[in-house]
Amino acid sequence: MDIKSMKNYLYWLFCQFELITCSYLMEPWEKLLFYTFNITMLVMLLYTAYIFVPLHISTAFQFFLRLVGNQHENTVSIVK
Repeated sequence: MDIKSMKNYLYWLFCQFELITCSYLMEPWEKLLFYTFNITMLVMLLYTAYIFVPLHISTAFQFFLRLVGNQHENTVSIVK
């Protein structure tokens, strides 16, 4: 893909974002606060997903393995 067309496409996406959020009507200091808040929320969401989603998938996988009867290899059975 051509670099110039990629640049134009990214600029078009940014213009669409400004139109959808109506941020083109904001003053520069308002835009700064708005974009800072949105980027901070996006980074926090991605970090949380990166940390917790694998843990939840692992827990769900272990739960479903126990439902079908598979036991962990390292479990110790207590015999009386």
